Amino acid sequence: MNDVSILTFAVPTFGVLGLGLFLGLKHATEADHLAAVSTIVSERRSIWSAALVGGLWGLGHTASLVIASVFVLLLDFQISDTVSRWLEMGVGIMLALLGLNVLKKIISGAHLHFHAHEHGGHAHAHPHIHELSEDEHIATHHGFKLNSRPILIGMVHGLAGSAALMLLVIPTIQSKAVGMLYILVFGVGSIGGMMLMSFLVGLPCHFTASRFGRLNWGLQFCSGILSICLGLGIIYEKGFADRLIS
Repeated sequence: MNDVSILTFAVPTFGVLGLGLFLGLKHATEADHLAAVSTIVSERRSIWSAALVGGLWGLGHTASLVIASVFVLLLDFQISDTVSRWLEMGVGIMLALLGLNVLKKIISGAHLHFHAHEHGGHAHAHPHIHELSEDEHIATHHGFKLNSRPILIGMVHGLAGSAALMLLVIPTIQSKAVGMLYILVFGVGSIGGMMLMSFLVGLPCHFTASRFGRLNWGLQFCSGILSICLGLGIIYEKGFADRLIS
C-alpha cells in the first residue's frame, strides 16, 4: 500500500473514531443513564467515590458493547427490533427498581415525627426527620466499597443500546477491525463522560451531606422519584405504546 492509499484509508478511519469518542462522551449525558447512576451517587458523600461509580458504569457499558460487537460484527449475528425493545424495556424496569430501592433506604433509614413547641403562649408542632447516625453512614458515605452494582447497571444499558449503535456503525465502517476499534473508542468516551457527569451530580450531595441533612435527604428522594418516573415512562413506551406487550 503506497503513501496515498494509506492516507486515504487513515483520514476517514480517524474521522469515524473521533466521532465515536465524541458520541461516547455525549452518550453519558442521556437522561436514563444519569438517572440510574444518580440513585447510587446520591448516597455518597465523597465526590471521588461518585466519579468512580460513573467509571464503573462506563466499564460495564463498554463490556456489553464489546460482547455485542463480537456477535454482530464478527459472527454476523442480527439483533432484532423485538429483542432491542425488550432490552430497552429492561432498562425501564431496572430504573424503576433502583428508584424504589432509594426510597426504601430513605424510609428504613430515617423516620418522620413531630416536635411540639410553645412560643409566646402559642403551641405548634413541626415535622422532624431523624436520619442515620454517623456510624451507619460509614458503609455508604465514607470511602468507597467496590461492588458490582454500577457495573451491572452499565451492562444493562450497554445491551439495550447495542442495536442502535450497531446500526450507526455498520454503514460507516471500512472493516470489522475498524468497527471493533470504534466500539472501544466509544466505550472510552462513555467511561470518561460518565465519570465527569457522576462527579458533577455528586457535588451537591457532597456539600449537603454534613451540614444540610434535610436537603441531602431531599436530593436522594428526588433522584429516586426521577428514576421511578423515567423507568415507568420507558416501560410504557416500549412495552405498551409500541405494543410489545398486548
